[in-house]
Amino acid sequence: MNPVLAELREAALIAVLRSRTAGDAIDVAHTLVQAGVTALEITFTTPSADTVISRLIRELDGRVLVGAGTVLDERQADAALAAGAQFLVSPGMPAELGRLLEACGPVPLVPGVLTPTELMVALTHGVEAVKIFPAAILGPGYLSALLGPFPDAALIPTGGIDPVDVPSWIAAGALAVGVGGSLNPPHLGSEAERLALLNRASALVTTTVAARAAVKQGDIR
Repeated sequence: MNPVLAELREAALIAVLRSRTAGDAIDVAHTLVQAGVTALEITFTTPSADTVISRLIRELDGRVLVGAGTVLDERQADAALAAGAQFLVSPGMPAELGRLLEACGPVPLVPGVLTPTELMVALTHGVEAVKIFPAAILGPGYLSALLGPFPDAALIPTGGIDPVDVPSWIAAGALAVGVGGSLNPPHLGSEAERLALLNRASALVTTTVAARAAVKQGDIR
């Protein structure tokens, strides 16, 4: 397995940030890292996303994986790679998927899929991990069912996932789980809001770590 994907498996939780401003993304990211989050996905719907990625990589100094999300085309992929993104995520399978995979080299490109047919296409292209999106509408049982015919597939469910359900997704076989929502406030306008996010994220990290440990120990699937 790609080393970055192995790290994502250990992290088990990817915080997906869609912020109104670059400054908001930086503030939220640092609070999440303080809470124990070790993988961040900065989406290209965030203004100056590539600048945010490069700054976080510099400021966090290797302590956290920083990836790019909502990568829709080669231009955004190039910008993400130039910024130093450690993984790239797309909501679907770009038409130029083959070229993107070649351009990314050792940096994992995680395209979005939903159906078994889409998963087969991605695997045929040599994709190592896929994003199941939008995952919440189908639930952990769907992920588990996909792993029946595709037992070695690395699946990252994302999209509308309630933090309370993260352990169920891990137990169902997810490589990691992408969560925005409660981990992605529009901004942190006060110390009270920052502390509230810190507490929510810390609690989610604790339950996610416990879920991953249970899977490792063979207590769950």
